[in-house]
Amino acid sequence: MAGEDRSVKVKIQDVKMVFNTRKGEMVALNGVNLDIHNNEFVTVVGPSGCGKSTLLNIIAGLLKPTSGSVLCDGREVDGVGRERGVVFQQYALFPWLTVKKNVCFALEMRGLKGEEAEREALRYLRMVDLEKFADHYPKELSGGMKQRVAIARAYAAEPEILLMDEPFGALDAQTRAQLQTDLLNTWENQKKTCFFITHDVDEAIILGQRCVIMSARPGRIKRIVDIDIPYPRTQETRMAPEFNRLKNEIWGEVYKEYLEVRK
Repeated sequence: MAGEDRSVKVKIQDVKMVFNTRKGEMVALNGVNLDIHNNEFVTVVGPSGCGKSTLLNIIAGLLKPTSGSVLCDGREVDGVGRERGVVFQQYALFPWLTVKKNVCFALEMRGLKGEEAEREALRYLRMVDLEKFADHYPKELSGGMKQRVAIARAYAAEPEILLMDEPFGALDAQTRAQLQTDLLNTWENQKKTCFFITHDVDEAIILGQRCVIMSARPGRIKRIVDIDIPYPRTQETRMAPEFNRLKNEIWGEVYKEYLEVRK
């Protein structure tokens, strides 16, 4: 079962992020501290503009914080790295490559080529139930299928840490529920550390072991809620009294921050 190793995989220390805008300085994050443990699934919620995506991009090495630091396995993050894979909401597939070749791209970055890369690509596509679409192009796929390709490609890169920024946000409810189940199954089998941003409190609970609630800008960690619901979780888990208790508790905190934004 993923999550048993309690060693710290990602350490976020006093991270502050200030952007210079035409209206002056804008503090996106101010004093964020968080330890993410090896193989842990952490979900993040908070009002729009609270710095969730900024924090993910700092962990990914796509942004450098104004002050503070992020450590992965004790080493400071200084740019992107193969140990950190990112899945965005916008799919980010290469439209001129087939599904299989999109996944092969990640495998080639690992040094695999030719038939070996193609065999491995099919294995990862099988994990997301898309093997029979291997020779299709992204334009021939639905939104949910494109996102499954993006997830397969992220897994093919074999990152130790998977960073996901609202990857299911644009999908219909049924597709979203299926991809949540697929992701949980893959996470339990692959044992990766996951940092998953969402606006959906239900999604945060069904996936995560801990839910990080962020405050309105400037973003800080307001509270961390343990999700003490056993795995494996299914869509029926949503009917459990403990699920609804957590939903009310987390949503209440998020709504307070939403009201702060509107002041």
